[in-house]
Amino acid sequence: MSRFDRYLLSQLLALFGFFALVLVAVYWVNRAVGLFDQLIGDGQSALVFLEFSILTLPNAIRLVLPIAAFAATAYVTNRLMQESELVVMQATGFSMFRLARPVVYFGFCVLVMHAVLSNVLVPASQRILSERSAEISENVTARFLNAGQFMHPAKGITLYIREITPTGELLDLFLSDERASGSRAIHSARKAFLVRGEVAPKLVMVDGSTQTLDRADGRMAVTRFSDFTLDLAGLVQGSETGQVALNALPTRVLLEAAPEALAATGATLAEFREEGHSRLAGPLMSVAAPLIGFAALMLGSFSRFGLWRQMALAVGLLIGIQTAWTWGGSAALERASAWPAVYLGPVLGVLVALGLLWEAQRPRRRRAAA
Repeated sequence: MSRFDRYLLSQLLALFGFFALVLVAVYWVNRAVGLFDQLIGDGQSALVFLEFSILTLPNAIRLVLPIAAFAATAYVTNRLMQESELVVMQATGFSMFRLARPVVYFGFCVLVMHAVLSNVLVPASQRILSERSAEISENVTARFLNAGQFMHPAKGITLYIREITPTGELLDLFLSDERASGSRAIHSARKAFLVRGEVAPKLVMVDGSTQTLDRADGRMAVTRFSDFTLDLAGLVQGSETGQVALNALPTRVLLEAAPEALAATGATLAEFREEGHSRLAGPLMSVAAPLIGFAALMLGSFSRFGLWRQMALAVGLLIGIQTAWTWGGSAALERASAWPAVYLGPVLGVLVALGLLWEAQRPRRRRAAA
């Protein structure tokens, strides 16, 4: 690698780290606000919130890598053009394709990071995240039981608990069941406990009563008890089990699309192929995005006012390439045989960048004198 290539590559990597850090921070903060409301509001601790936030970081980094690479390339190219460094290199005989060589090196560095994230770290983090989410969903106390407020864990169910002790005792419990159209049952107890059951948790109530109202004849029956066990199956809607998320599966399993994996996830063959090939096509965007940013800015010449028109062109082209990639993913989801459309966006981006470099290398016609 020549000295110029090392110099430009170091500039690109330094700015890439800065832009990636800023974009990841913005995305993570937006995601963390939703997680905070969901987890802390459901009674989870700050450690659980921190654990979930860390598990979402690999996916956040994966999403912002192409954008950070594009921003770093556009910024460095614009600065070097303003300082005439690229102009000097062109004067020494460097072609546009020769100037773009360190940008290609930079794109491949980002491609390797993107590929590792998409095919190793993100599936592993999503797998752990799904397991932890299932554990928390099964924790009825954390999801539904909050002291001092009326809760509705299911349609037709109203629950109130005056206090929850550190040992898990539910003091002064009130439970109204209006799911049946012809009757209404109200359970009240001085003390209650939650115990694990085979299908769903069970509520053990101590020193209370059950009032049953028959709406047909208007009669009410009152039963007092010293202890009573109520099965919460159907009362509490637990999380779906046995379904594996596509983003938690290894890439090899997605590409093979075995019948057992299809049955375990409940997904179609088209969804398997789209997810698997998207993990391979996504890293290619990390090469196409910086190439587009560099090639579009090289269309301009030195100007004290900057290369704003070329920057606008680069942003518009990147949006168009992203739109083509999104369309390719939608087409692959509709038909399993359309999976090559997933690669349309990255391949189109590289071809557009090569075309811009070729156009920038052509001699510019001088305006005729008046």
